[in-house]
Amino acid sequence: MSDTPMLDQLETGPWPSFVKDLKRKAAQKPQVKDLLGQLERSYRDKITHWKHGGIVGVLGYGSGIIGRYSDLPDEFPGLEHFHTMRINHPSGWFYTTEALRMLCDIWDQYGSGVLNMHGSTGDIIFLGTTTDNLEPCFQALAHKGFDIGGSGSAMRSPSCCCGPARCEWSCYDTMEACYDITQEFQFELHRPGFPYKFKFKFSGCPNDCVAAVARADCSVIGVWKDDIRIDQAAVKAYAGGELKPKGGGAHVDKLDIQKDVVDLCPTQCMSWDGSTLKINDRECNHCMHCINLMPQALRPGTEKGATILLGSHAPILEGAQMSWVIVPFMEMEKPFDELKELGANIMEWWTENGKNRERVGELILRLGMREFCKAVGLDPVPQSIKWPRCNPFFFWHAEDFEAEAEGKTYIKL
Repeated sequence: MSDTPMLDQLETGPWPSFVKDLKRKAAQKPQVKDLLGQLERSYRDKITHWKHGGIVGVLGYGSGIIGRYSDLPDEFPGLEHFHTMRINHPSGWFYTTEALRMLCDIWDQYGSGVLNMHGSTGDIIFLGTTTDNLEPCFQALAHKGFDIGGSGSAMRSPSCCCGPARCEWSCYDTMEACYDITQEFQFELHRPGFPYKFKFKFSGCPNDCVAAVARADCSVIGVWKDDIRIDQAAVKAYAGGELKPKGGGAHVDKLDIQKDVVDLCPTQCMSWDGSTLKINDRECNHCMHCINLMPQALRPGTEKGATILLGSHAPILEGAQMSWVIVPFMEMEKPFDELKELGANIMEWWTENGKNRERVGELILRLGMREFCKAVGLDPVPQSIKWPRCNPFFFWHAEDFEAEAEGKTYIKL
């Protein structure tokens, strides 16, 4: 009888199984055999046998290593230490085959050989090594140009979409911005000093392929400021079926411009008379639906930059929270000084006011958008209203009413 009868069931079925891969690796690495044994034992006991936490790290770094220990070290000695290392990934996850082989060779030498490309943080995840192997593994990686990632109450490794490298919709160089911000906040990345974790994510366009608005404390979403560019001849070609919607990837072969595009516009800013498509760009919210359907007819404008959002998180008690817009449009040119200054101001306010394990979005919920905007030097924007025409999320100061009585105008037309 197999030592892992319950795990063996995971090898059946039409999908690839991690059990099969672990069994193959167990022939080379005894600790992986123990890993399978402990997982089987956890399934049988219906409890985890991992102990989390503990202080582990490498010289000069406070983050990047996640301590893992077994509570059954006598039964599974290979898991007495089984730490996870987070390695900072290259922007856009572009690798050469030489770099991939190098990473695998280092991990085979110093760890279990089990890795995850990529974890939920975006990092390269090395799963399972002993405390005495951490420093030599880190040194081997550093000599090859790889740095350790963020973990704990620190800035987590910034991540981005591939941007202009492979996507025509990208409104700024996401990979350059991600690399530059990573270099700027090295101290905060490697030495935990925050109330909790903080994450930057960079998306080149509002399609937001890296889910920044839902998964990053600070989301940088590429956007344009002027009008959508329209090729009316191409629009007619889509309507006539000469061009396939979404390059042939849509649910229909031929577009009904009124039904599939105009009627589905969330702000109803489009009209179609059968020959000409018109867009009221002042009402467009840049959802990308029309552009995605007709990529040869519609293109983003030429005045490009990014919208800055803040505060997404998914606490267990309160539920998921999406980011709020705090800067509707920011130019995104190297060296990204405006974004760096804003990021530093946000971190300073959060560090001074946040409770232990309180994300910056939770702090804004607790103290209010008014306090946040005042502290970091931002003007309030309509997009920061929590529920429009229902519950004002931004509250006026008493001095605002006095200034308005003296003639100050707050509405910018």
